[in-house]
Amino acid sequence: MADNPLKSVEAALAAMLEGITPLDGERLPCDQAAGRVLAESVTARLDVPGFDNSAMDGYALRAAEAGQVLPMIQRIAAGHPAAPLMPGGCARIFTGGEIPPGADCVVMQERTESRDTGIFIPEGIPVGDNIRRRGRDVAQGSQLLGAGLKLEAAALGQLAGQGITEVMVRKRPRVALLSTGDEIIDPGKPLAPGQIYNSNRSMLKRLLERFGAEMVMVASVPDDYAATCDILKQAAQCADVVISTGGVSVGEEDHVKAALEELGQLDLWRLAMRPGKPLALGRLPRDNGETRFVGLPGNPVSGFVGAWIFLRPLIGALLGCPALEALPRIRARTAFSTSNGIRRHYMRVALAFTEQGPVATAFRDQNSAVLSSCVEANALAVIPEQAEIAVGDEVECLWLVEA
Repeated sequence: MADNPLKSVEAALAAMLEGITPLDGERLPCDQAAGRVLAESVTARLDVPGFDNSAMDGYALRAAEAGQVLPMIQRIAAGHPAAPLMPGGCARIFTGGEIPPGADCVVMQERTESRDTGIFIPEGIPVGDNIRRRGRDVAQGSQLLGAGLKLEAAALGQLAGQGITEVMVRKRPRVALLSTGDEIIDPGKPLAPGQIYNSNRSMLKRLLERFGAEMVMVASVPDDYAATCDILKQAAQCADVVISTGGVSVGEEDHVKAALEELGQLDLWRLAMRPGKPLALGRLPRDNGETRFVGLPGNPVSGFVGAWIFLRPLIGALLGCPALEALPRIRARTAFSTSNGIRRHYMRVALAFTEQGPVATAFRDQNSAVLSSCVEANALAVIPEQAEIAVGDEVECLWLVEA
């Protein structure tokens, strides 16, 4: 397979997602479900609002009786029942208060005047004015929230507004994150000559958790073939996805690709993209099926870009979350110039939204080892193969949002 031509990003995504089905669901209390993905649609139990109510503080009346002084015959506060409104009168009503039977509009208090005999109501109050009708937001029996939706603030509010206390959500994809290389040292330990600290682990752990995964194994893999095989076997048994950093290139100490081919299946290797050319995709056997494998390059920028391009849609497919299938695409004018070779280039850029439209500013050093270029990047500018880009040209950018 090493002699095969470079594969496209699209081919890699198709190979990675082939045969993926969403994980099973689990029932959780709503107060523990923030950020989780619905496994099944939720049907509305109630109309929202549940009754006609006032949109503001004012007076409820019959629109046909406007333009005169009306006696105030009842006071309606939110949360208290309203009595029928007799003809020729008005009701003092507060925001959220129930519209009394017989009333068909509400006039805001600023437009009225208090008189000795009652409240003067100006002319021209339309029927239905300032009334929030029953079921305007949600109708009982309709779909409240669809399966595959990530539960954020507004959705949680809708569930609470229905009195719903539990929901069925997808189980989090279990991820094993492996760091390869004798030169990689955990922060907090002293560095020996030739060693570097592991920046990939903290970075990828945070991204994976943002995408919705659960870390079940974090391990360092020495530059040893037998040890690599043993750790891959362990990881496959406990995880839905095994991710490694490094060890997938062609060096004599890069054992991950060979171990994957020995233990399972290598679906695809070496991509026509930069950064991230030596990326490996495959599968590992486990007792009850198979575990997906993604081997990211060891350079930190390659890992960062690979996580957004590949890990995000993989986690999204396991969660059954369409919003994670692809990054939002934005056309932007360039504040930089560049030329490209035979591999598609994903440049780290900062997108600014101006009155003239989005503008992409590229970070000066785009080397795959320069992680500082990712700290303030909020998008990846996609530079096609063999492209020549001048300042002011329009390019497609992938907006870096988790869902």
